[in-house]
Amino acid sequence: MKWSKYTIKTTTEAEDFVSSMLADLGVEGVEIEDNVPLSLEDKGEMFIDILPELPPDEGIGYVSFFLDSDDDNEELLAKVKEELENLRVFVEVGEGTITESETEDKDWINNWKQYFKSFAIEDIFIKPTWEEMPKDANYECTIEIDPGASFGTGKHETTQLCIRQLRKYMKDGDKVLDVGCGSGILSIVCLKLGAGHVVGTDIDPICMDSAKENMKVNHLEENLFDFYHGNLIDDKELQETVGTECYDIVVANILAEVIIPMAPVIPARLKKGGIFITSGIIDFKEQVVREAIEAQGLEILEINHQGEWVNITARKN
Repeated sequence: MKWSKYTIKTTTEAEDFVSSMLADLGVEGVEIEDNVPLSLEDKGEMFIDILPELPPDEGIGYVSFFLDSDDDNEELLAKVKEELENLRVFVEVGEGTITESETEDKDWINNWKQYFKSFAIEDIFIKPTWEEMPKDANYECTIEIDPGASFGTGKHETTQLCIRQLRKYMKDGDKVLDVGCGSGILSIVCLKLGAGHVVGTDIDPICMDSAKENMKVNHLEENLFDFYHGNLIDDKELQETVGTECYDIVVANILAEVIIPMAPVIPARLKKGGIFITSGIIDFKEQVVREAIEAQGLEILEINHQGEWVNITARKN
């Protein structure tokens, strides 16, 4: 199936107006391209740790939308052009020109699967659900994962750092809180290694279904885990739901700029002697994250590196 891509050259000021106008005309979804740097608020909401290098912002934006190439789109395009001119009364539209290009209908949801292959972290074997188990495999435990639309195959350095620390510090029967659980990969690792119960939280509601489905794929009983949608940083109800001073381990594979504001709520989740394992920290932010964790009275036990990523493991004394 072929799609026609129509790109409107406009101003960054008019991007939202153009997007709203297209939605009113029945266009489902747009793509916006510009060189406007993300604000700190935007960066926090999008959980982006390393910002891309962009050319200077010249106030130009591109709003693209896609229509079926087999349809007669002339009438709709005429309306788009008319409405663009009408918008000039309210906002600086700029050129307002429309260019057309053709793109194939690609399976964006599944194309990434070609890059996710089976691998091992010491004696833990992690494989995608669509691959067969190697005949000569001999590992302590096997984990099957289908990340779907959520983050977490286990192959990223930050996840591997967390898994190695979980192997080192987690004991049979431990209760674990997995903050930013994503696909549930770390929760599954904990249960496979003998945790008694796991609680996971994530700000993305899609992760709830993904994590639960991956639990089923790995034949883990429902009474062994609970997953909650919400932001542990400032959601008081969620904090009460997950519990106070009841976890042997809290693991958070997120990003430095999330770990820092989250640090104040971690000690209240841990038992005395409980362990906080975190990663997702780019190396040049190691010190500021360490200071945030120590400021909450936690004792740093280890700092580990893999590539440009950092793990910090701390204890509540």
